[in-house]
Amino acid sequence: MERAMSESDFAAQLRGARLTTAEILYYRPDFPSLLQSFSWQTQDIAPEFPRLQQFLDHWRREIEAVIHSVRIAHAGLIKPAEWRGAVLMERLH
Repeated sequence: MERAMSESDFAAQLRGARLTTAEILYYRPDFPSLLQSFSWQTQDIAPEFPRLQQFLDHWRREIEAVIHSVRIAHAGLIKPAEWRGAVLMERLH
């Protein structure tokens, strides 16, 4: 089920936030040879990614899983309108 964009999401995008997806590879202390994956999405601002940093800080403090790596995908949903010139040819009889 698709969630409708709220006004606060739109306002955040106007301030530069874009859809950010983080794939976190981690392992738990009880299974150190088993690499697991967790995906997380939010609106965030590149290149600092303050919301992602806050989430990762929380992970490191509160979750008993060691982060192996984090991969980030970042996409703008609001983009300038595209303008293309078109050649119009008319024939007169």
